[in-house]
Amino acid sequence: MVNKVILVGNVGIDPEVRTIESGAKVARVRLATTERLYDRQANETKEHTEWHTVTLWRGLADVVDRYVRKGSQLYIEGRLRTREWTDKDGNKRYSTEILADTMNLLGRRSDNPAASADGGSSYGGDRQGANGGGGGAGGYAVPQAPQQPKAPADDPDDLPF
Repeated sequence: MVNKVILVGNVGIDPEVRTIESGAKVARVRLATTERLYDRQANETKEHTEWHTVTLWRGLADVVDRYVRKGSQLYIEGRLRTREWTDKDGNKRYSTEILADTMNLLGRRSDNPAASADGGSSYGGDRQGANGGGGGAGGYAVPQAPQQPKAPADDPDDLPF
């Protein structure tokens, strides 16, 4: 079975980053993707923007905390995850989000004042947030952590949001 999501979009608001009781860092990013569709009948191009909630853990959350701001362009690879809960009125509620495995910082260096070098950056790993080095086309570089071995997965349903 396959559950894979790939997104390239712009951050709509500054990320929300928290540290949970266990000391693990978790970040939530609202990412906008826009499709341009040509309407032959109206002879015009229309845009459709979709908003996605992306959750990043540990090392990826640390990178988000240091380098990602409103307007940053990101490449995200991850999985869809739907959570269910009951609100204060007793209604069942659902939320679908992307649990990120990899994040690339895109755009020009001038798009993000926190970046300080030329080149591209790629951050990847598993649910433990292990960072992997690499280069992204047309991006900017940020310090990269050494690659760590993969560790067992956390329960992504235990989000503090």
